[in-house]
Amino acid sequence: MDIKYNVSKIKGSKEEIVKDAVSVEEPLEMRLKYKKNGKIETQNISITMRTPGNDEDLIRGFLFNERIIENMDEIDSIQHIGDPVGDYNLHNVIEATINKTDNLDIGKLKKNFVTNSSCGVCGKTSLDSIEVLKNDKLDSYFPKIKEEIILKSPSLLMNEQSEFAKTGGIHASALIDEAGSVIATREDVGRHNALDKLLGHTIQNGLLNIKAQFIACSGRLNFELVQKGLMANIGIMAGVGAPTSLAVDLAKRFDMTLLGFVKESGFNIYNNKKRIILS
Repeated sequence: MDIKYNVSKIKGSKEEIVKDAVSVEEPLEMRLKYKKNGKIETQNISITMRTPGNDEDLIRGFLFNERIIENMDEIDSIQHIGDPVGDYNLHNVIEATINKTDNLDIGKLKKNFVTNSSCGVCGKTSLDSIEVLKNDKLDSYFPKIKEEIILKSPSLLMNEQSEFAKTGGIHASALIDEAGSVIATREDVGRHNALDKLLGHTIQNGLLNIKAQFIACSGRLNFELVQKGLMANIGIMAGVGAPTSLAVDLAKRFDMTLLGFVKESGFNIYNNKKRIILS
């Protein structure tokens, strides 16, 4: 979703007034409804700045990646609530009703969400915290992806980015298979939201095959993106930008193949090259 603004375009000391498309950024409040001690409870669990659209995929992916749910069947329903608001007449509150209540600690969850949203993660504490959610390493050998497919992934991703082509100000994540076919793509102003949307969509629709697919991202790969990939048992994550140190440390701990600076001429392998078939 984008909106056009009148902007002054300066080139060669000359000014031209043009219409420029800018990606819309709006808050989304995510709420959780569940039954506790025979009573219906509703809790606000997160507020994220997102690009409107695919909100249902976003909350599905968020709930899965934060391990509030372990499969999509635990979600009974998802609905926007409240009246449309703001300049764009949007529904900015979404509510998921879940049927899983065992070991659901809302106080702990809300604390973790605040930490994640403020990027308040650091070093060993962050790496240890994910092991509470995931205690097994990935399969070291799968998927097997040819070098030529990795090299093509930035252009495959770009071809699917309709909003980026218009605004240049949005991130994307794509699920790509071993033959170089793009299974699905999602875009958002937040790189973590784009990945939540992608995983929410592909898991919900049975499109994810971890033995034959990998994920390509349009920007740098940080701790949060790698963590979300691990929750879905993604063996290879590739980014056109650089990974962060925590992203590399996390990939090493769980044996994810992490690729950075991916372009047509080459890429860097930061961990586990066994999954990449070199020409």
